[in-house]
Amino acid sequence: MKLKTLPELKQDARLARKLISNRSNYSRWRRTPEGELNARRLADLRNLHQGRRAVIMGNGPSLTKSDLHLLADEVTIVSNANYLMWDQLSYIPKFLLVEDRLVAEDRADELRALSGLTRIFPFDLKALLGPPASDQLYVNFQRQYPGGPKFSFEFDRVAFWGGTVSFLNLQLAWYLGCNPIIMVGFDHSYKVEGETISNNVIVSERKDVNHFHPDYFGPGYRWHDPNVERMEKAYVCARTALGGKGVRVYNSTVGGKLEVFERAELKELL
Repeated sequence: MKLKTLPELKQDARLARKLISNRSNYSRWRRTPEGELNARRLADLRNLHQGRRAVIMGNGPSLTKSDLHLLADEVTIVSNANYLMWDQLSYIPKFLLVEDRLVAEDRADELRALSGLTRIFPFDLKALLGPPASDQLYVNFQRQYPGGPKFSFEFDRVAFWGGTVSFLNLQLAWYLGCNPIIMVGFDHSYKVEGETISNNVIVSERKDVNHFHPDYFGPGYRWHDPNVERMEKAYVCARTALGGKGVRVYNSTVGGKLEVFERAELKELL
């Protein structure tokens, strides 16, 4: 076994202290009337869609190549600014999740104004996005923790960061009781040439070519420099965890570079 260096041990200690602090903050709020109600609403989601398919929409350019009208009656899970395409749909997806603080800060007003679906956010974004409600829930989301990535089977107790909001979406799909889980719109590649990157943050100066809408991360919007390798580690973690529970995950993206999950045509699965 390789012994850890002193800097690595100090980093582990810092992560442990932060983890304890985050859990303590959530635990205190969980015992308030507001927190207790939020917990009951989260508990109501457990196995809510037992045995049904879940479709997780990515936000890559290929999303518009899939026949999304087929998903009107499916358990649909989306993220971030997916609502920029809802004027093209005959339905509103069932769930929307955001875990990136930059997205929450830049689109807070828009996210708070959404209706007709359940929004789920990390507890540490509550100050930005407002109090919980019947259609707005908060989870104990751990952004930094030792030994990651980790997949949570207890979404109401804790959820884990994995470098992409899709990892959080997969944890929700499990908690809802869904099987199989279908992924569409996951191009899994990004063009960042010419972008100015500072402290892992990009402030966009041009139309977005990495997502389905040019305004997704259009001029003025901030986003984190994508780390595809880190995302793949999270996807492998999810595939292993879900596979161990007998849950099949299919990638029905038109094209793209995500090969962690078994490929299958969307129409065939539906």
